[in-house]
Amino acid sequence: MAGTEGMVARPVRARALSALEPLSLAAVPLAMAACAILGVEASAGLTMLVLVLCLTLFLVGYEASRPTLRQLVPTAVLAATAAAGRVLFAPFPDVKPVSAIAIVAGAALGRREGFMVGALAALASNAFFGQGAWTPWQMYAWGLVGYLAGALFERGMLGRRGALYAFGFASALLYGLLLNGWYVLGFVRPLTWPGVLAAFAAGLPLDLVHGTSTVAFLLAIWLPWGRSIRRVVTKYGL
Repeated sequence: MAGTEGMVARPVRARALSALEPLSLAAVPLAMAACAILGVEASAGLTMLVLVLCLTLFLVGYEASRPTLRQLVPTAVLAATAAAGRVLFAPFPDVKPVSAIAIVAGAALGRREGFMVGALAALASNAFFGQGAWTPWQMYAWGLVGYLAGALFERGMLGRRGALYAFGFASALLYGLLLNGWYVLGFVRPLTWPGVLAAFAAGLPLDLVHGTSTVAFLLAIWLPWGRSIRRVVTKYGL
C-alpha cells in the first residue's frame, strides 16, 4: 500500500512543481526590480537567495519528472557541446555559442531541456573560466534563454526562421540585462540612475556582440541540428 501511495504521489508532486516553474523563474527579475525600486541595502544577498531557491525548485522538479536515459542523453550532449564551444571561443570576448545551443535545445527538446542545457553549460564551462558568485546567475540566465525558446516554440511563435533569429539576438540582450543587473545591485554604490545607466552602457557593446554571434551560430546550426534532434525525438518518442 505504501509503495502504491508513493507511485501516485510522485506524478502529483511532479505536476505541482511543473506548475510552479514559471512563477519561480519570474521571481528572480521581480526580486531584482523590487530591490532596485525600494533601495534595499542587502539586495545582492536577497536576490541571490531568491535565485538559489529558483534553481533548486527547478532542479527538484526536473528530477521529479523522472526523465528517462533517452531523454537525458541528448540534453547532456548538447550541454557538453555548449560548454566546450564556450571554452573554444574564449579568445573572442562575448562570441559564444551557449545561447544558440540552449535555444535549439528548447525548441527541439522542450522548455525544461532548454533550461537544463543552458544551466549545465554555464556550470560546466566555469570549471575552466572559474566558479564564483556569477555562476548561479549565468546558469539562470542561459537556462531562462533555453526555457523561453521552448515555451515560445511550443506556441508557434518561433516557427519562422526570422522570428527565431530575432529571439536569438534578444536573448543575448536578456542575458546581459540579468548579469548587468546583478552587478549593479551588488556593486554599484550609491545606487543612482546615472550609475545604473553607466553600468548598463558599459556592457551594451559586449551584449550586441553576443547577440550578433548568437544569430550567426543559429544560422549555422538551426537547420541541421534542429532537424536531426527532432528526428531523434520522433523516432524514440522523447
